[in-house]
Amino acid sequence: MTMHQDTIPFRADHVGSLLRPPELLDARARREKNEISAAALRKIEDQAILHAVKLQEDAGLNAITDGEYRRFLFHVDFLEKIHGVQATQSNYKVKFRGAKEEVDFAPPVLAVTGRMSLPEGGIALEDFKYLAAVTRRTPKVCIPSPSMLHFRGGRKSVDMAAYPQIEEFFSGLARIYREEIAGLSEAGCRYLQLDDTNFAYLCDPVHRDRVRSIGEDPERLPSIYAKLISDCVRDRPKDMIIGIHLCRGNFRSAWVAEGGYETVARTLFNEIDADRFLLEYDDMRSGNFEPLRLVPRGKVVVLGLVTSKRPELESKDELKRRIEEASKYVPLEHLALSPQCGFSSSVHGNDLTEDQERAKLRLVVETAREVWG
Repeated sequence: MTMHQDTIPFRADHVGSLLRPPELLDARARREKNEISAAALRKIEDQAILHAVKLQEDAGLNAITDGEYRRFLFHVDFLEKIHGVQATQSNYKVKFRGAKEEVDFAPPVLAVTGRMSLPEGGIALEDFKYLAAVTRRTPKVCIPSPSMLHFRGGRKSVDMAAYPQIEEFFSGLARIYREEIAGLSEAGCRYLQLDDTNFAYLCDPVHRDRVRSIGEDPERLPSIYAKLISDCVRDRPKDMIIGIHLCRGNFRSAWVAEGGYETVARTLFNEIDADRFLLEYDDMRSGNFEPLRLVPRGKVVVLGLVTSKRPELESKDELKRRIEEASKYVPLEHLALSPQCGFSSSVHGNDLTEDQERAKLRLVVETAREVWG
């Protein structure tokens, strides 16, 4: 697909999630204890989102998110709302590696327990409508990639009675996403981002071995997921930007996977029907820029050079040097800049203050203006 013309103005972008303010964390904890109603929590979320919007606008960003303030985890809160999907606690632990220490986290495990369908009214529609009503800039919706419902458990996480053939599961999931995207589009959404950890995990030999251990083939999964994602977005209007963000894990400033993009680059850039690829490049966990040689003409690569994991502010000179280096593989006019990931993929947040988060966003905007004008 030809790149949509509106993709170029977003030279300064960000991945979506922002640090939760203390009053929002407190309200969520009170809701979990049933001390306040769901409606009361939503009102507090509304007020917090007003603050998040102002923070982004003051930083100079043009693509505005709700900070993912209505979610506990970036993917689970969305996917568990699909009828036929169940999130449960288990003994499954993910080991996140940080600059300071290792962090163990046991996220909810998703399973498909019956035939899937979209809930009435969609999943992110009302959240988008609120965001669109409180900003005059481009409201950006961030939702998990559909591959997130399959990767961790593979075939074993999809009920055999509901979906005897795995292809039927993938086609049903794509239909649900198309329905959700159609609702968002009708409401005015023109920038949709899919957050995907799985392509990046498949760059790491350790995770490729884990994939084999559950009976899946790490050589085949990239093309399977590329087809799934493309099927999900195939009916969107021509003026809707589709971005896909790749992440190697983001929890309390720690990560799960590492490895350059070479393993998945050809499939990622050429088989997924997306306009923008938001890629982690804040340190050598993500390898070098050479895989960008496989990006076809007309696609935009958003370089995640500013880390969201550490408070130290990068130098503009170093950012410009790295942008210039990347431009050897992708023309400068098809590059943009962002933080490498969100600041708070879960409610726990990374080890930064809001002031440090704000400084990072301003750095992205200022650097982008100096590079691209």
